[in-house]
Amino acid sequence: MIRAYRPADLDALYDICLDTGNGGKGARHLFDDPRLLGHAYVGPYVAFEPDLAFVVEDDEGVCGYAIAASDSEAFEDRCDRDWWPDLRVRYPLRPDANRVVQHIHHPAKVDPTLVKDYPAHMHANLLPRAKGKGFGGKLVRTVLERLEKGVHVHVRHHNTHGIGFWEHLGFRVIDSADKLVLGLRL
Repeated sequence: MIRAYRPADLDALYDICLDTGNGGKGARHLFDDPRLLGHAYVGPYVAFEPDLAFVVEDDEGVCGYAIAASDSEAFEDRCDRDWWPDLRVRYPLRPDANRVVQHIHHPAKVDPTLVKDYPAHMHANLLPRAKGKGFGGKLVRTVLERLEKGVHVHVRHHNTHGIGFWEHLGFRVIDSADKLVLGLRL
């Protein structure tokens, strides 16, 4: 069943983020703090744009989510003002900091030319038990119905399953640097 996100789902979304945070594979072995990845890639979305957060739930519980920001530049500004400062104190930047701590201290900024046609961005993650059942597409389409102009996603080059998923939904490669950027005009 697909439904709107509820605050009680937060821990499940953080777990899913961690269990899919390595190019679609588990990332628990990569982080000392199991909440770090969720703090960076789930928390601000459900805090600032809960109307663009949806989950899929089966008999075992929440097993996937799709989250989005309708205006990537405004979202980044809000994170700079209201989300990152507390996390920067909790996770100080040290010479050996992992990529997520580096992201918290130096978040990438969206390309201003990209947001002309693709102002929104989103993330979607499913646990293995939810894959292959059509849940991912339904989750993404549920979010897309609430967006207006265009949306983009970032996918690591090695995540061929993820790239195929987004392309199947109509997204097309619009940039290719350290991460692939796929976009869909609405």
